[in-house]
Parts: sequence; C-alpha cells; structure tokens
Amino acid sequence: MFEYDVCIVGTGRVGLPLGLSLIEAGLNVTGVDLDENLRNSVNDGRMPFHEPGYDNIIATKKFKIHDAPDEVVPKSAAIVITVGTPLYNHIETDLSQIQQVLESLASFLRTDQLVILRSTVAPGTTAYVKKWIERYTDFTVGKDLLLSFCPERIAEGVAHEELLSLPQICGAEDEASRDAAAELFGKLAPETMKTNFITAELVKLFNNISRYINFAVANQFALIADNFGANIYETRHLANHNYPRCNLAMPGFTAGTCLRKDFGMINEWSPYPDMLVSAWKMNEFTPAMLVDQLMQRTKIHDNKVAVLGFTFKKDTDDIRDSLVPKLCRYIMRQLPMEMRVTDHHLSDPIDEPSSREPIKNWAINDALEGVDCVFVATNHTGYGDVLKEFGKTSPDTWVADIWNVGGIDQIYYQAGQLVGQKVNQ
Repeated sequence: MFEYDVCIVGTGRVGLPLGLSLIEAGLNVTGVDLDENLRNSVNDGRMPFHEPGYDNIIATKKFKIHDAPDEVVPKSAAIVITVGTPLYNHIETDLSQIQQVLESLASFLRTDQLVILRSTVAPGTTAYVKKWIERYTDFTVGKDLLLSFCPERIAEGVAHEELLSLPQICGAEDEASRDAAAELFGKLAPETMKTNFITAELVKLFNNISRYINFAVANQFALIADNFGANIYETRHLANHNYPRCNLAMPGFTAGTCLRKDFGMINEWSPYPDMLVSAWKMNEFTPAMLVDQLMQRTKIHDNKVAVLGFTFKKDTDDIRDSLVPKLCRYIMRQLPMEMRVTDHHLSDPIDEPSSREPIKNWAINDALEGVDCVFVATNHTGYGDVLKEFGKTSPDTWVADIWNVGGIDQIYYQAGQLVGQKVNQ
C-alpha cells in the first residue's frame, strides 16, 4: 500500500541517525528537510555533522531527503516528526516548528498512517497535536490515523549504539497507536514499553532534568570544596566508592539543547520557585565561578588566555546552547591581552550567533603558544595529552580544568604539575 516504511520530517541530529539506523535494519526510509545544505550532504552520501557509526551507511545513498512533503508523505506508512522545540526568551515552549510541520503535512496524510512525534516537548503537546489533526483534517486519531509520542533519549556521539540498546517508550491514547509505534521501534530497540501521551512526555523531561540537577549539585559541591580548600575529585571518589546510596556526578559545564531547555518546559506550568530554578542558576554560574576562582590564583588582565573547546559536549561539533561563549565573555570582561579559542571539531571561523563577529578558531598548538592561563571548556578526547606536553614547556601556566582532563584531580593547577615539574607558586 505504501512505498516507504518511514518518512522522517526533520533530519537533523535526532532524525538523521534514526533514519539511517532504520535503513540499516532493512526498512525503506526517506526524509524531508528545509535545510538545502543538509539535504545535499545526505543525498551525496556524506554526514552533515559528526556522529560515529553512520559514515558507511550514509555512503550507500539509500537515504534520500526531499525539500517538501508532497512527494513522499502520502507514500509513507509512518511519519516521524523530529523538528526543533526551543523555548522563547521567556519560559514558554516554542511550538512554531511543530505547528508548521502539521500545516505542511495536513493535506498529504492518508488513512492508516502512523504519525510519531519524537521531538522533546512540554507536557500536553501530543494531546494538542491530536486535537489539531482532528480539527483541521477529516481523520479521527485511533480510528483513521494513528498517533504516538516516542521520546528520543540517545546521546550525541553514541546514537548508533544507543538506538539499538536503549528501551523505547511508546506513548498513545489508544491501543492501535501504541502497538503500531512499538512494532516500528521494535525493529531497533531491545525492548518497547507502552504508556500514554503525558507519561511518555514526562519520561523524557524527567530523564534530562534529573541529569541537569545532578550536575548542578556537582558544580555546587565543587565550589564548596574549593572554598574550604578541599579537592572535589578526591571528595567525590571517597563519597562514591563502594557506597550504595551515593552517585555524585562529575562537575562540568552543563548546557546544550538537551538539558537546559527541558527544565523550562516543566516550569512553564509551575509558578513556584523550586530546585529546578536553583539548578539552572548553579549551572549558569559555573563559567563565572571558573573565571573568579582562577583570578584568585593568577592574573587574566593584560595576559594571554587560551580556551580549549567550544562545543557543548565532548567529541561533537554541536555548539547549540553551549556555555563556552558565556565563559569567553566573562574572560573578555577582564580585558586580557588576547583570548584564543580552539576546537578541532569546528571549522574556522566559528560562527557563534551571540558574537558580534565570527570567532577565530586557532590550531591548538598555536592557541597555547606563550599563553599565561588556560581554560578547559570542553572535555574533548586528547586534551589531556596536549596539556601534558604543554606542561613540559610552560610549567608555570595556570589551568582551570573543571572536566579534570589532566587527570590529576584538581580544578585549578599549574601545567607543570601534570608532568611532575617544579612550579613557581
């Protein structure tokens, strides 16, 4: 009846890995995306962003992405929506992209199709989609058309692995929709679990918010430990070691599109100050904390500063909602002689929307040449080795390393400590 098993609407960092994994599982998959550069890259058999495990799959050119839904949506048994769901400037979910998709799909939907919403959404969004479909089309959900919310819970950089290893939640208000979604994701997931719309929506939000809070606690503990002259990494190790009721997270920059916005989707419906807002404040304070604490040990004003890493997450090329631009702005408030940013996962220059002009992306060795202090902003693989080499030639240079890439269990140290060299305190 249908030419395609699945059509992915929105083939970015969520939709593209899903589509490629479904193709790998033997399904006939197509896609729709408005981004011309992304379409050209995928249709030419090239990954448009860094995500290990997919280069060989995409090179087969089995995944074709179209610029409009008219040719492929009517021919697809399932339509998976994976477009962005950001927040407005205020605490309010922006549903405009979902709204646009619904309007573009409405006239092309067919009886017996399965529509899956996979974008992270605020509670009640899938119910809104159901109401919209039933108002503006001739379909009744659960009878003529099936609808499910199936949250994406993969992590960037391990999508290929986690699509095959994580359980899949399938939320719907009728048995037929739940069964159809479970059957589709059963091609990938080792286990599918069925529930309703609201519970499936909350699962994704609670997953991300709990991580966000755990990181906020870790960052606050790092601040407290430093204020008392204690080592946060030693304290954390002793607290966690063979103790069943504690699992303290590592401190670090906590942001990105996956975590920071999700607490806002919950707080949109809650007028009360609570732990979520406190966690947000703590995590957002971390860049300022690093600058302030390093200035208690060395000077930034009129000195050369290197910033290692710019993405929001290790070993990715994703800068969305990264805290590193914020760190850079705090550094610049101290009027350094020069600030050098380096990230080998990004091109030169770095096009950061909040910056007045593109940011020069230095080669890492050039970025470190002759600098007076270093901030490790992202824990990319290899930074520890680079810093150890740096410590041999610049032992007195101070480093702020909240990610502990140096491996010596100190946030603030002089580079020579990495190689056992004497340093001038």
